[in-house]
Amino acid sequence: MKPGRGEAAPFFFLLLLLLPLAAPVWQPGGLCSWEATPAPRAAAGMGTPLAAPGLLLLFAGTAGLCRAFFSFPLRVSHPAAPGGSPPAPVVLRPGSGSRQQDPLGGADGLALASDPGGTLNFLAMVENLQGDSGRGYYLEMLIGTPPQALNILVDTGSSNFAVAGVPDPDVTSYFNTELSSTYKSQGIDVTVKYSQGSWTGVLGTDVITIPKGIDGSYTINIATILESENFFLPGVKWHGILGLAYDALAKPSSSVETFFDSLVRQAKIPNIFSLQMCGAGLPVSGSGTNGGSLVLGGIEPSLYQGDIWYTPVKEEWYYQVEILKLEVGGQNLELDCREYNADKAIVDSGTTLLRLPQKVFSAVVQAIAHTSLIQEFSSGFWTGSQLACWDKTERPWSLFPKLSIYLRDENSSRSFRISILPQLYIQPILGIGENLQCYRFGISSSTNALVIGATVMEGFYVIFDRAQRRVGFAVSPCAEVDGSPVSEIEGPFTTADVASNCVSSVSFHEPVLWIASYALMSLCGIILLVLIILLLIPPRCQHRYTDNDVVNDESSLVRHRWK
Repeated sequence: MKPGRGEAAPFFFLLLLLLPLAAPVWQPGGLCSWEATPAPRAAAGMGTPLAAPGLLLLFAGTAGLCRAFFSFPLRVSHPAAPGGSPPAPVVLRPGSGSRQQDPLGGADGLALASDPGGTLNFLAMVENLQGDSGRGYYLEMLIGTPPQALNILVDTGSSNFAVAGVPDPDVTSYFNTELSSTYKSQGIDVTVKYSQGSWTGVLGTDVITIPKGIDGSYTINIATILESENFFLPGVKWHGILGLAYDALAKPSSSVETFFDSLVRQAKIPNIFSLQMCGAGLPVSGSGTNGGSLVLGGIEPSLYQGDIWYTPVKEEWYYQVEILKLEVGGQNLELDCREYNADKAIVDSGTTLLRLPQKVFSAVVQAIAHTSLIQEFSSGFWTGSQLACWDKTERPWSLFPKLSIYLRDENSSRSFRISILPQLYIQPILGIGENLQCYRFGISSSTNALVIGATVMEGFYVIFDRAQRRVGFAVSPCAEVDGSPVSEIEGPFTTADVASNCVSSVSFHEPVLWIASYALMSLCGIILLVLIILLLIPPRCQHRYTDNDVVNDESSLVRHRWK
């Protein structure tokens, strides 16, 4: 989700290149389908960006006529098979690397335990989120004086805190600034564009309180959304967005203090937060009451199992990390590691799916199709335009392989891998009649990033340790289906088989593009000003030509002109 801005300047232009109802159709073999049109992501990703499924309506009478696959209007966001078997990863003995089991207490801003009677009570923050991977996870917040209760989407892929400021047909509540005695408008217009969806509003400040968060009230920059497009979608239960990325992404400029930076400064909490989303194996467009936890200021030990593995943040705008390789069913895709990081790899809770650059996506799909136990599979399932349906007594997850992502360890000579089982990326979405359960593919292609979204994050407790510029992963105890874990973390492994740097050193981020644009605008303005001044200055003297002034061919530019 990358916010965008638009401005007009005289005398030159800047071109910015930015990298339902359906009738059933009978198909051969007794299959039936509904043509699907993917809809925008619901969270500004929202992000890299979030897709919110709307209400899915089907005629139950058609259920008995269809056996295997359906395509259905989805309102959700967002390999040549490897040749030969690569050598098995070399497992190193865990030493003093980044596999971490921190003692209670804090160091360098890290907090692991909390005083139940103090400002930070992490146990009170457990289960403070609701939602699902299809429409996002949201937090209840009280805004203004007297307080107005709103549900706010948690998004680690953007940096603005914004709420609906006027009635909208797709939201049940909005923030009425006229009813708040503490609201102060700054009179600054702000527009934020995400991978899918956008909004325009006005920047202001007001006090907020988080009932299941840190104690106290705090004054925060807040944008009231006055207009939006494909941002609030039917069925969403949230009324605003909480951007938790770095201030480099804040709009209209990085000078706008972000929500979390304000909490760190005013509440004196450590510069770290952690996130657990508990929707593994549950319908992505269900009741919206799946649990989750946003822990502000530290780490809650009851929310993870085993050790925390950390990977460095490569640059502080998104939570950009470095991915070294991907495996499908234990087989390396054998792609150049730079393909995985083109043009960035980020961790974004506001993106519904695991999004992969096109070349990586194609390799993953081919590897899954080659490894799975299904001989023929509709291409529409992989592209998100179709749902695959099985009898409710069947468990299709056993037909698909495990997917593993290797991340660089804090010790750059080592890596670790996070793995998700099919229960996380073959996602139940709705039932057809009494006998069929339909699923979607929880992976999609992307034009400008690899995004570790909710598909993967639902398997882990994710720590955003801003104080030490790192993102941590630990197995989440709620990532279980039928009593069995659906995520794994293993390591460390050697990185001898990958490049020392998989992230391009030249990265044209939006702030850089705007700086370059304004520099060119300034240069053009100066040149134009000089020309105008020269045109307005009257000639100092006029020369009358005589016969002696006739230029002969010996000195003429006609003779010496450039050929």
